[in-house]
This record gives sequence, structure tokens and C-alpha cells, in this order.
Amino acid sequence: MALNQRLRRLLDENEVRHHVFPHREVFTAEEVARTSHVSGSALAKPIIIHESENRFYMAVVSAPQHVDLANIHRMTGRPKGRLATEEELRRLFPDCELGAMPPFGWLYGMPMYVDEEFRRNDNIWFQAGNHREVVEMRFVDYEKYAGPFVGEFTLHREESKIES
Repeated sequence: MALNQRLRRLLDENEVRHHVFPHREVFTAEEVARTSHVSGSALAKPIIIHESENRFYMAVVSAPQHVDLANIHRMTGRPKGRLATEEELRRLFPDCELGAMPPFGWLYGMPMYVDEEFRRNDNIWFQAGNHREVVEMRFVDYEKYAGPFVGEFTLHREESKIES
């Protein structure tokens, strides 16, 4: 499966400069960063949160981070929710390999929150539908076309407890 068609259409129609880089097949965000020779702080990892019956939202954090559900709840006023199941991910992202969805929530009808830390980077990297390619684009373009709410809601990997 090549670059996700929904995303390709968005980028092409708006003439957004981006680059697609192949890498060996890997399945975790940290492996994608390492295999692609990208800083983990610049690689976006979408986390899908089940809010209520058929309502989901996307939280985008960097590869080494974990979303703090209690903090995102405080920041957004949304219910705490829970992480989406694999079956829910398959249903929500039918045109993506499991776990390789692009960090563009509105393309899938869901609100999206992106961690503030990405603003520290000129570029953002992400998977866009498969486990063998990574996309690079300028963060300012990503923010313009992805339209996320931006805030600080992650826990560093060194922190021992993740609230849920």
C-alpha cells in the first residue's frame, strides 16, 4: 500500500511540498524513527481515543512520548475516554495498514490534538498509510492543512505512571 490516497489528494490539490521516503518494514514509531534516521521528537505518532459511542478523536505525540489521557481531558474538556481497539482502528482507517494512519484526523471525521513539542521542529515526519514509507513536510504546512488544536499533553517516557 503506497502513500494514503486521501492524504495524497490533499497534498497534491494544495501543492504542499512533501517528500516520501521508503524504509524497511517496521511497526513501532520508535522503529520507524530509527530506520528512517529521523529524530523521534520529529516523528508523529497518532493515538486514537474512544470518547463515547462512535465518537473518537486523535492525539498526535512524538515517537518516544505517551499521551496523558487525564491531561488531554483537562486541556480539552473532553471525556477521558480510552484507547481505541485494533478492531476500531481497522474500521476507522480502512485505507491504512493497522497502526500506520496519517496524523490528519479530519480526513477521517475526527477532531485532532497535536502536542506542542512539534512546534520546536521545522519539519514533521509521519507514516501515511503503510509501514514502509515515511512522509516529511514542513510543520507550518502540516499545521495549516491538518488543522489541529495544539497543546501540551504528553508524559515523557521516563515518567513512571501514565494516567488513564
